[in-house]
Amino acid sequence: MATPGGRQLPPNNPISASSVKSTLKAYFVPLLLLAASIFFQLVVVPRNFPPSYYDVLGIPKYSSIEEVTRAYERITSEWNSSVEVPPTVDLIKVQYAYELLTNQILKRDYDIYNIDEHLDVLENVKEHHSGKHLSEIDLPLIRDASFDPIDQDYEFINAGNFLSKFEDDKALLLQIVSSGSNRCAQFSETWKRIVNLLKGVSNIGVVDLSDVQLSVYLAEKKSSGKPFFRSGVPALLAFPPGCKSSKCLHRYEGELSVDAITDWLATNILNLPRIPYYSKESLVHNFLVKSKPHLVKVIFISKSGERATPFIRQAAKDYSPYATFGFALWKEEESTFWWNVFGVESAPAIVFMKDPGVQPVVYQGSTNSSMFIDIMEKNKHHVLPQLRNATSMELGCDVQGYSRAGIDTKIWYCALIAGRPSQELNKMRETMRRVQETLSGNGKIDDIVDQDPLSAPAALAHEQKRLTFAWLDGEAQHRYCFFHIHSEDSYETCGPRRGMTDVARLFVVRYEMNPKDEKLDTQKQTNNIFNALHHTESDPVSTLVAKYNGSTDTSEIIRWISQIIKDGDSREIPPFKTKAPELVPEDSSHIWSKSSKKFISSGKNVKSWSSGLISSLSNQIGDPRIGPSLLLAALMSFGLIWLNSSRSTQSSSQNEANQIKDEDKPSRRSRSRSGANQLFPPSLTDSEPKDAQQLPLSDSDSE
Repeated sequence: MATPGGRQLPPNNPISASSVKSTLKAYFVPLLLLAASIFFQLVVVPRNFPPSYYDVLGIPKYSSIEEVTRAYERITSEWNSSVEVPPTVDLIKVQYAYELLTNQILKRDYDIYNIDEHLDVLENVKEHHSGKHLSEIDLPLIRDASFDPIDQDYEFINAGNFLSKFEDDKALLLQIVSSGSNRCAQFSETWKRIVNLLKGVSNIGVVDLSDVQLSVYLAEKKSSGKPFFRSGVPALLAFPPGCKSSKCLHRYEGELSVDAITDWLATNILNLPRIPYYSKESLVHNFLVKSKPHLVKVIFISKSGERATPFIRQAAKDYSPYATFGFALWKEEESTFWWNVFGVESAPAIVFMKDPGVQPVVYQGSTNSSMFIDIMEKNKHHVLPQLRNATSMELGCDVQGYSRAGIDTKIWYCALIAGRPSQELNKMRETMRRVQETLSGNGKIDDIVDQDPLSAPAALAHEQKRLTFAWLDGEAQHRYCFFHIHSEDSYETCGPRRGMTDVARLFVVRYEMNPKDEKLDTQKQTNNIFNALHHTESDPVSTLVAKYNGSTDTSEIIRWISQIIKDGDSREIPPFKTKAPELVPEDSSHIWSKSSKKFISSGKNVKSWSSGLISSLSNQIGDPRIGPSLLLAALMSFGLIWLNSSRSTQSSSQNEANQIKDEDKPSRRSRSRSGANQLFPPSLTDSEPKDAQQLPLSDSDSE
């Protein structure tokens, strides 16, 4: 191809192609912003701001019901008088808009909260009746909801009593309802079951959309400030314990089922870890064997497989120092196993596994919160309870506390079996259970005395709750064990296992409240001086220890205990005693440990934060100001890039000009220098004459 000057151009111009690529690369960001702005204005905004039902009727937004009726009559009269029949879809839209906006409750929900629960009805009619005449369509399109929240016996919360629900620092679960909602009517039975399961665990209330002030406060807000409920009604939301502001409000967005809602509340709001399920095989190895020996094993046998309800999980948390909990699913083909091992006939059932060799305690049937608390109180201890830091006050075996018989009791006793967990300890525990059962005697002390008169003091003290039986883990409570036994062979009972020998020992601790008699004031002062000199403190009660060295015969043990009680009640013993070591607190079950709680709490916060961020972004994405903002950013980017490129072009041209000038300057200087030198004669020293000779220098200075 020839130019007008006659020159030929190459078929491909790589310089122009590279310049186009560099230009596109330079303007990539503003082009991307421009495309996003166009997409937002043409796609996102129309989807977030669809035509309202007022637009369908051709009237201003929020028009009254009378104006809606007049607009509908005008449109239908025009269609009837017109020769051309409008499309069926338009007829259906107008009919639906008329029915919605003339229903006072549905119009309120649509105007204030943008709730359109019957939209699926409209879409279904448009899909299946698009080719039919309006007379062939079953009218009305919207059926009135046969639901009145007042008839459901709900506990309503309004703007007046809302703050009173936070006085007890419990969690608060709220349901937002509308009397015009079919979904609320379908959810009513589920809500009643949830209320029954949450009694005592969380406060519960219902808010009707007619209470606009409170409903708007609880609703989410769009970028324009308009309130809305993301999934319509019923909407569930909860305030965690101690939360009294909408900033910590949690919104439920899952399935509207009892199991899902109660699990969400227990886990995310109340911070209660789940109780795990075990199969028939894993129940023995992973639960019974691995559970700590001092804890009662509680097994819930479920027929439905639902997760533990909140009140069970809350009770499990409260009783974690006493028991550990697990669930198992009942299967008909495994019924023989449940009957032979635990004595369970059918599900649901609760099984309590206590001391080794003791038959499980089984409760058949379902339970509510109050029933379960009563059952736990009866079964939280072993038949022979363990003396631990968490149980010492309750058992009356603590120098800081009082007897089980009451604060007025002066003298009481604790018969303790101490030893490391072993078969020997289990045998002694079984012996002491027989002793305890013998002294109980079904409440008939006369029969016990008639059979063995020497056992009367022990039987009477046991009935008066002045005698308590318990066992002590000599390995976990080694300091307490060494202090009370203190013999040459204590290492066979207390402390870590050093050999193959394990010996369980029985001893009785006598407790006596320090007397307040004035005669003992001098003795008290002496004791206080002695304690100060030896840097010790006396306990509120004085203790004496008697160790048993006899056989494991039940009657012999009872006679020995009776003699200890007889002597201890009749003798006056000085109140001074060195301070006994405190019982070491033992860790609870791992699922209730602090680290587990922190992990669950942090996970909950991260999950809530991420879901809240996503919800916030989805709320802001429909802001109509985003499109113009993107366009403005694109134009500013274009301008900045063009300005920077213009400056760089100018600077490069100036650099070239300066470079040319710099190249010219040396020649001019050289010429000026050469011209200037020509004005002066050459120096004699500049060049050597042709006939010049070098005189030789002599070695001597004189020469």
